[in-house]
Amino acid sequence: MMMQRRHLLAMLAAGAFAGPARAQAKYPDRPVRLLVPFGPGGLADVTARVVGEKMAQSLGQQVVIVNTPGAGGIAAAKAALAAAPDGYTLILFTNGTAISVPLVKELGYDPLTQFVPVSSLGFFDFLLLTNAELPHRSLGDFLAAAKAKPGSLNVATINVGSTQNLSAVLFKSLAGVDFTIVPYRTTPEALTALLRKDVDLVFDGYVAAKGMMQDGKLRALASSGPARFSGLPEVPTVIESGVPSFDVTSWNAIYAPAGTSPEIVRTLNGAILAALGDAGVVQKLKDLGIEAKGGAPADIDRRLREDIGRWGAVISKAGIAKQ
Repeated sequence: MMMQRRHLLAMLAAGAFAGPARAQAKYPDRPVRLLVPFGPGGLADVTARVVGEKMAQSLGQQVVIVNTPGAGGIAAAKAALAAAPDGYTLILFTNGTAISVPLVKELGYDPLTQFVPVSSLGFFDFLLLTNAELPHRSLGDFLAAAKAKPGSLNVATINVGSTQNLSAVLFKSLAGVDFTIVPYRTTPEALTALLRKDVDLVFDGYVAAKGMMQDGKLRALASSGPARFSGLPEVPTVIESGVPSFDVTSWNAIYAPAGTSPEIVRTLNGAILAALGDAGVVQKLKDLGIEAKGGAPADIDRRLREDIGRWGAVISKAGIAKQ
């Protein structure tokens, strides 16, 4: 009788300890939030929604996109850090995150120490666009005009410190030409200025200009990455056009608060890779001008660190004050 009682108590004790273990093994058992540091409808937001919807199929739980806009991603980062590091609150980092580290005076968070990488989602280039009625038929034509009349040409980007803006700064430096960089608040404002011929060139994304290129109003002179953009294979790269070493490729990636268990990171990484392996997801991102590309956490961690150093050097050389 005593032995039976001891056996029963042992079984009950084992059950008490097995319960939490089983609960942990079920991750996720409720929806996962993905904080996006931009408003709805932008490239990062749409990317997160396309990938998140497919991730949900692997995870068995919905991935809820929570738009948390704010300069430098500060609002999104603070919200993520206020949550438990249990895999139920994630954050989208971008190339802009790397720029914010050397650019923003009081960022309020450290993406390298307070967050852990999960995976990249995709990579994309910018286009160097001109008005189809302007005489620049190639980037070489633009560079020749800039050299012939230093300071006479205008190049539009969105706000100072944006990836587009710093890309123009880098281009100006590497090309060894003098032109005026004119910052606008939004992409539509910059493109409108180009249509009015107030500026000669715009640095921006494929999606924003796609319709106007198809209508014959804008012409892409070059793409910013190391290889030609697959959506416009006839358009050469900036490197091909005579500016060696110019390589600007932006990216989106998912991170989690530091302290998130490696097992949960592996689960999330697997769900992302499965989503990016889906032909429908690949095509949707391609239509946005994005190359769907995931990888190991270490891959995007290395990219973030490299980009912080690279854009920090551009900001320093250009004399851009911390904001």
